[in-house]
Amino acid sequence: MTPQHNGAAAPVLRVPDAPITLSTASVYPEKAPSAFEIAALLGYDGVEVMVSTDASSQDLTVLRRLSDYHGVPIRSIHAPCLLLTQRVWGRDPWGKLIRSKEVAEELGAEVVVVHPPFRWQREYAREFVRGLAKMQDETDVRFCVENMFPLKARGAEAGMYLPDWNPVDQDYPHVTLDLSHTAVSGSDALDMADRLGDRLRHIHLADGVGLPNKDEHLVPGRGSQPCGPMLERLAEGGFHGHVVLEVNTRRAPSREDRVDDLAEALAFARLHLAASGRVWEVSSAGEVTRRERG
Repeated sequence: MTPQHNGAAAPVLRVPDAPITLSTASVYPEKAPSAFEIAALLGYDGVEVMVSTDASSQDLTVLRRLSDYHGVPIRSIHAPCLLLTQRVWGRDPWGKLIRSKEVAEELGAEVVVVHPPFRWQREYAREFVRGLAKMQDETDVRFCVENMFPLKARGAEAGMYLPDWNPVDQDYPHVTLDLSHTAVSGSDALDMADRLGDRLRHIHLADGVGLPNKDEHLVPGRGSQPCGPMLERLAEGGFHGHVVLEVNTRRAPSREDRVDDLAEALAFARLHLAASGRVWEVSSAGEVTRRERG
């Protein structure tokens, strides 16, 4: 029964149906099994698998067993497109995306995160937008292209990516917005989110203070990025994508400290997703309407 107050429908806070998941990269130098264990311990809604040189992150059978054992779904797969993973799942960049899609489909993941091509991958870059659109037409898995950042030397920018490090003006149907990367690039994360609109399907939630060429991936709230306002804005818009904690805990003095950092990150995300400036009213007939708080 809907709660009533003086005969009227009671206002209720409605948190968006957006899972908050943990990237396996967040437990480095521990490996993927630790990410599943910690995600289950802390109550994350799932895991994003960063396919890396860690053999357990590459093995579909191992990943399925980890997910089943810990009761933690795999929500997304991050394709191996870092400099350090150029040989993981072969050297062909299209082959990596095909393999990532196949693994995502097998494991029930909804998203494959992919970086734009490196500048020296000229043939891949030439066909990237068109080829990715063709692959997208063949699967329900969403390919979300992530914003990156330029390198800076003596005040000048050196582009590493084609067609660009910034996906906002590119013809990608789905995008991942990384707030550590917006810190490095000096971008306005909220403006990027507004310009992306419904194309924004995936968030890598992390922080940074904007040091040149330094991708910090701080726990949200420890840098200068608008992590809280971003989550609140997503909540107001009824965001149904993924919020992924992709933070750097490699310098944590102990595993207990690492777990504490990841617990803090999860609490931050849940708090700000629930801190939307709007509340929702549910009528006795079950109709939902929105009004401003206050």
